[in-house]
Parts: sequence; C-alpha cells; structure tokens
Amino acid sequence: MNNEQCCVVSCDKPLDQDYWDAQYKAKSTGWDLGQVSPPIKAYIDTLTNKNCSILIPGCGNTYEAEYLLQQGFTNITVIDIAPTLVEDIKQKFVANSHIKIIQGDFFEHQGKYDLIIEQTFFCALPPTMRQKYVWKMHQLLTEEGVLSGLLFNKYFEVGPPFGGSKEEYENLFKSAFDFLKMDVAPNSIAPRANCELFFEFKKNSSVKVNLYQFIGITCNGCMNTVTTKFEALNDVLNASMSTNFAEVLIVGTKEVAVEKLQKIVSYDEKYSIIKIH
Repeated sequence: MNNEQCCVVSCDKPLDQDYWDAQYKAKSTGWDLGQVSPPIKAYIDTLTNKNCSILIPGCGNTYEAEYLLQQGFTNITVIDIAPTLVEDIKQKFVANSHIKIIQGDFFEHQGKYDLIIEQTFFCALPPTMRQKYVWKMHQLLTEEGVLSGLLFNKYFEVGPPFGGSKEEYENLFKSAFDFLKMDVAPNSIAPRANCELFFEFKKNSSVKVNLYQFIGITCNGCMNTVTTKFEALNDVLNASMSTNFAEVLIVGTKEVAVEKLQKIVSYDEKYSIIKIH
C-alpha cells in the first residue's frame, strides 16, 4: 500500500472530529495497513504481563488491539475521535469484555496506563500539537509506564500524515522520557521500509512536565530567545515551543512558578504565559 495520503476534504480544514469522521464515511483510509504493523506485532510478542493496562490512542481499525486480545491481554483501552469508526469497532468487539472502546478527544482523556502504543496517531496530529502530545502522554502513564510504537522517519509535502526526524523527536521528548530504544524499524512493511522509527520510551517519573499557553511570539528568533531563557533556569531540563508559538513545554526537576516564568519574559510587554491544567 503506497498511498500514505488520506485527504478527501481540504487539509486547510481543522483536523477535528468532522474531518476524521469524513475519512471513515468515505472509506478514505490510505494509512490503514489492514493488519497489525509488523514492528508492533514483534514488540507485543515480547510482552509477558497479560494484565498490564494498555491504551491505544487514535486507534483507527485497531488491528493492534485485536492482536493483543488474541494473545490473551485482558486490559485494553482504545480511543478515537471519529464516531463512525467507533461504532464499527464497538460492534466488532461487542462480545469481548477485555477491551474498552471510547469515542472522544484523547487530550481530554483521564486514566493511568502501563503501556501506550503509538501507531499513526502522532503523525495524524497537526505538528503544532506535539508539545501537548508529550505532556499528555507523560500524564497518562503510570510511574514505570512505557510509550512505544512507530514514528515516521521522513517528511511529507502535505499532510496528514505529518513526518519528522529522529533528532526532532529526541529534542521533543528529552528529559520527560528515558529513551530505551529509537532505531529504524528493520521489519516495516515494504512501502514504509527505512521510513519508520521503532521507539520505546519510559516515563521519567522524577521530573515535572508542564504545558503553558504562550501569547505574543510571532517568529522563530523570538521563540529561540524565550526557550533559551527558560532552559537557563537551574531547575529546567528542557523547554520547547510549538511551531505556532502558542504553547511551551517545560520539563524540570521541579515545577517553576508561572510568576517566575512571566518575569523572565517581561522584557517584552506583549509576552504572557499561562499554565494549562
């Protein structure tokens, strides 16, 4: 399957519930492999605790959950924003009590999971949401929790999917997670050969990961200045800002008071920072 594109409506439209529901109604699902992804299948085969709590966000037709159930896993949750899809998979698993199926916004979901499986969810989100993704994943994992799956090791001219690089991901997840593995997957399906990174990140429970709304920045130069100032603080390990300059992710050994952050950026009266809860 060579077609990685999924648009049947203009990609200028928000990638919201209506957008994704339209894809499933039109059966425009070029990203759908029709089977569990081989690198994720191989990873599942290494898991021994069949009772661990597992979340699959942006689950799609969720071949991964189907395979987990076949292997005897008992505590699986899947979530997707598209109502048409969710109704279909509810019918598919109607007789199985070991899977919980949720229709809703992943970023509003609450819970704690030992393992979160990433399969074409990250790449389906607008790149402006990547800091929020790191924050939410850290929030949802248990103390020893693991985030594992696939990330694209390439860029696309249009999206979704939206790609990236190993260096970008290392900078994004740095300090919030311990990198157990991130290498080019050796067993991707042929059309994605050398284009996928298999990763396994363990939650760093010793740090505080916070997300803030940022107002006033309009250019990369100013963004770099602000994040550099934040990273200069003794307690801050990593600071990164979304590509639309609207949110900043701060990872630290302890939480920095928002008043202190505001004081740091007060050299420009247009700048303001507000913690997102």
